Amino acid sequence: MIQKLIVFIFLLVLSTVPIVAQDFEMPEKGFCAHRGAMASHPENTIPAFLEAIRVGAHMIELDVQFSRDSALVLMHDATVDRTTNGSGAVAALTLSELKRLDAGSWKGDQFSGIQIPLLEEVLEVMPRNVWLNIHLRGGQSLGSCVVRLLEETGRSHQAFLAVQEQARLGARKASDSVLICNMERLTGGRDYVAATIEMGANFIQLRGEILPEFKDYARMLHEKGIKVNYFGTDDPVVFEALFELGVDFPLVNDIAAAMDWAGDNGLKPVKPIY
Repeated sequence: MIQKLIVFIFLLVLSTVPIVAQDFEMPEKGFCAHRGAMASHPENTIPAFLEAIRVGAHMIELDVQFSRDSALVLMHDATVDRTTNGSGAVAALTLSELKRLDAGSWKGDQFSGIQIPLLEEVLEVMPRNVWLNIHLRGGQSLGSCVVRLLEETGRSHQAFLAVQEQARLGARKASDSVLICNMERLTGGRDYVAATIEMGANFIQLRGEILPEFKDYARMLHEKGIKVNYFGTDDPVVFEALFELGVDFPLVNDIAAAMDWAGDNGLKPVKPIY
């Protein structure tokens, strides 16, 4: 009886200990599936992420914001109007109300009935060896809340938060080791690069016109161990130019086509490890 009690107490204590990630080899460069496989699947849904995983994406981008009752839901827009059969602001709807919406039919009848996912649900299907580019659409409280979830689920080694200043401050209050992608672009040039280095970020996201200066930016950033993302393109000619300039991860909408290009150009797809 005493032995059974000891085992029970041990299991109870073990269940309250945060998951500790193993050492996983993370991709050095490759393609980021913007909102999952959004060219062929409804964006920011589990089927879109599963398709991105299937084709071997090196990084997966997703958008997180609060529902009215502070659930961590995936949605890019401030409203549900474009990507569901409902209407209204995400922040004005409860999780129960959001879960009743159809978030798939707008993309095709085969996706009918797909729900808006919680961040927790998405993390459950993600491999441990793919970068998770989590774009926070909120402020300090959202940053803190997401960091706590990542630590509880053992995802801190692979997930980074794409944030503006307030969300970054909230994230850093919760953890001084959380990985950050600086999205406070300033003019988007050298000042953006300098600010990213100064804050000790781990990633930066360039965008817009592709400039020769990107090569200098990438060199400066790489010297500090900062990875360079670029938003966004589906053009193979641009892929080649970006990699030559030192960009590590272009964000793409058509991840299947990008991974075909990757295979032809020596970038191996990720074999998922769970």
